[in-house]
Amino acid sequence: MKLTSLQSKLLAALIAILLFSAVIYFYSSKDTALPKMTVQEKKARFKNLIIPAVNDVYAELMVRYNKVSASLESGSDADRIAKLKVEYKAKSDAELLMALKPHPKSIAIAQAAMESSWATSRFFREAYNIFGVWSFDKDEPRIPALKKRGDKTIWVKEYSSIKASVSDYYRTIARGGAFKEFRKLKMKTDDPFALVKKLDRYSEKGAEYGHELTSIIKFNKFHQLDANN
Repeated sequence: MKLTSLQSKLLAALIAILLFSAVIYFYSSKDTALPKMTVQEKKARFKNLIIPAVNDVYAELMVRYNKVSASLESGSDADRIAKLKVEYKAKSDAELLMALKPHPKSIAIAQAAMESSWATSRFFREAYNIFGVWSFDKDEPRIPALKKRGDKTIWVKEYSSIKASVSDYYRTIARGGAFKEFRKLKMKTDDPFALVKKLDRYSEKGAEYGHELTSIIKFNKFHQLDANN
């Protein structure tokens, strides 16, 4: 049977979609040995894997933030608010809002790029751990780092998906005592270049960590992704 021009185009489009999906599945599967890639190919793969997950998590967190903000204004959902305060270690309504408001996507994406070597690190390939989040709970899924600190094994969390890793990263920033100043500042500004200066305690690099994040955001124009926040 001879295909019409429209049918041929639709078939070609379907094949292209299936091939693209297969490539993404292969590259995002755990414990996948990656082929050699150019810098451009590595970054394109990273963006296809990470940006959709960050977009989804950010959107969900903004919905929750707006709902909680409205509840606090109206005085409703007191039980839910109380539970959230316990979960996020918030002592006041203001601290709860600081915890729940998600920071700009550009920062999350830049940190993902840095911490996972553009989604090529062993932590990412074997555990979907994009942000190098450590594990201190022997009962949770985790994998050991290859290097030790003295005679102590370093463990990092293992996640079921990329989205789960992104969600836990935002939760870590929202709860961690080391990021209190960061949370305060993000209530005043959404400028990623100002905010990254307050992430010096995320890494042993200290202040240099913020400088490197700034470079990644600027060079890759990740701040343009914040326009739709």
